[in-house]
Amino acid sequence: MEQQIKLDPQVLSILQDKIQRIDTEYDSIYLVGPIQLPVNLGGKTTLFHWYCWWNYEEVTEDYEAIIAKLSSANLAEYQQSSVLVYGDFATADHALVRMHSICHTGDIFGSKRCDCGFQLREAMERIKENGSGALFYLANHEGRGIGLFSKAMAYILQENGYDTVEANERLGFVNDSRNYQNALHVLKKLRQKPVTVITNNPEKLVAFKEAEISINGRTPLWGDVSEYNRKYLQTKVNKSGHFQPEGAPLR
Repeated sequence: MEQQIKLDPQVLSILQDKIQRIDTEYDSIYLVGPIQLPVNLGGKTTLFHWYCWWNYEEVTEDYEAIIAKLSSANLAEYQQSSVLVYGDFATADHALVRMHSICHTGDIFGSKRCDCGFQLREAMERIKENGSGALFYLANHEGRGIGLFSKAMAYILQENGYDTVEANERLGFVNDSRNYQNALHVLKKLRQKPVTVITNNPEKLVAFKEAEISINGRTPLWGDVSEYNRKYLQTKVNKSGHFQPEGAPLR
C-alpha cells in the first residue's frame, strides 16, 4: 500500500499556489513555478524564473495529494548515469575520481543557487590537468535523490525560509538518499588501482570503503561562493557533515 505523508499546513499553503494543472489527451501535466533562478550568463548574473512539470495520469485539483505522492513516486529513478574517463585511467599511477550528482539547474542552466555547475567544470579541469581520471555523472541523484520535480518544490520552500535539509524533510524525504553502489561497481571494472577522490562529502568516502575500493587521498572542491548559495553551502557543512573548507570561505 502506498504510504502518503501528512503535509504541514504551512508547507501546503506555500506550495499549492505555485502548482497549475494542464490537461492533455492522455494525462495531466502538473506545472510548478515560477521559481527565481539567478544564472551566470556571459559572466553576469541574470535572474530567470524556472518552472518544472510532471506528467501524471491522475487528474485532480487536490494538490496536497499530488505533493504527498512525491516521496513515494521515485521520480529520480527514470534516468541513466554515465562516466567520463580521461587518460590512461586503468593503469595510471595517480588518477582522480569525481562522483558528481546531476544538477539540472546548476550543470545546465548555470544556476548560482548551488555550487554544482562549478564543481562539475572544476572537476573536469582537475582531471585533465592530472592526466588521468574519471567523472561519474549520476543521473538518479537529482536533488540528493528526490528528483527534479520534487527539487522544484524544495526550492520554493527554500525561498520561504527553509534550508536544503529542512525542505527535503518537510516533503517527506531524508536529507540525502543517494546511492553510489552501481557507480562503484563500474569503477571497479574500469580500474583496480587506488584513486584520489574529489569530494567534500565524507559519506562518499564511506561508500568507497564499503565497496572495498582503495583510496590514496582526498582533494576538496570548494569555490564559487556567492550571496545566492552561501546558506546552501553552510548547510552542507553544518547539517550534512561535509568537510569544513580551509580558511572558512563560506562566512
